[in-house]
Amino acid sequence: MATSDSSNYTSEPTANKLSERRKKVNHWEKFCSWVTSTENRLYVGWFGVLMIPCILTATTVFIIAIIAAPPVDMDGIGAPISGSILSGNNIITAAVVPTSAAIGLHFYPIWEAASIDEWLYNGGPYQMIVLHFLIGIIAYQDREWELSYRLGMRPWISLAFTAPVAAAVSVLLIYPVGQGSLSAGMPLGISGTFHFMLQFQADHNILMNPLHQLGVIGVLGGAFAAAMHGSLVTSTLIRSHNHSESESINKGYKLGQQHPTYNFRSAQVYLWHLIWHRVSFPNSRKLHFFLAALPVAGIWSAALGVDIAAFDFDYLQFHQPEIKSQGQIIHTWADTIDWASLGIKILDERHIYDFPENLTAGEVVPWK
Repeated sequence: MATSDSSNYTSEPTANKLSERRKKVNHWEKFCSWVTSTENRLYVGWFGVLMIPCILTATTVFIIAIIAAPPVDMDGIGAPISGSILSGNNIITAAVVPTSAAIGLHFYPIWEAASIDEWLYNGGPYQMIVLHFLIGIIAYQDREWELSYRLGMRPWISLAFTAPVAAAVSVLLIYPVGQGSLSAGMPLGISGTFHFMLQFQADHNILMNPLHQLGVIGVLGGAFAAAMHGSLVTSTLIRSHNHSESESINKGYKLGQQHPTYNFRSAQVYLWHLIWHRVSFPNSRKLHFFLAALPVAGIWSAALGVDIAAFDFDYLQFHQPEIKSQGQIIHTWADTIDWASLGIKILDERHIYDFPENLTAGEVVPWK
């Protein structure tokens, strides 16, 4: 009798441990099923588990920095630049100033600085925002692939999103790495973005880069093609049998319907008569592939142009040749761009002060 009681006494803790383990396993399985479920209003996904904290961190630090960050010694010469709203900027001129040139390309988290004030003075928030933002958008792109996989779709949506990811990585990471310092990165603000663009043109003459020109063709051409496609679809809608002539033709579409929404043949015939009979597509699949591929390829090209300029590899860009006639140089419109770039570069020159010898010849006083 005593033996049976002791066996029951030892088996009860074991049963409790097994039940606790099952509960833990069940909680983990519920969490996994919730993360990977496509029935949620917003799909989370495993890449979303990485994306959400990174994007929230970048957004929170950006909002705090653009409102209340102290001046940053971006050039590393003891001349801090104010970028926050509380420092006197408005919504147009406010920006998160890039990390100081004194930091260079070093990883500069908060714990690497002697104090929070030093971290803020050297522009630590900029590096924190940029790195978390880049990780977040890459995870977002992979989350698109993950959702497509769960739904049995092809991964073209994720592939198309590689274009803005490539552009952001080129401007915020590859270009500063190529220039040797994060201080060369784009300030995170409205006027800071335009200042970065003008300075980029002055330093690298990006307007004469063929990859940048392909990017302009892709973006503007893609916008034109999308506008043309949308107008043609709207102009050739097919009225549903369930709606009368007095009702709007836009009410005739239902999600998942079997019959076509618009007359593709009529849209193509319109293009034949409007432009040229070769400007057409045999089916809507090739048309939509073209609408997706044109801007994506253009943005890829522009990002590659920034990557090449980052390492000062300027052999691909156009250089104004010396066109001479009877011993005189024939000027072209490219000279205007060169003059504008030179003017921008002169306006942005840093003033290095030379102190007289009578101020620098005294004894060195140690700093306390």
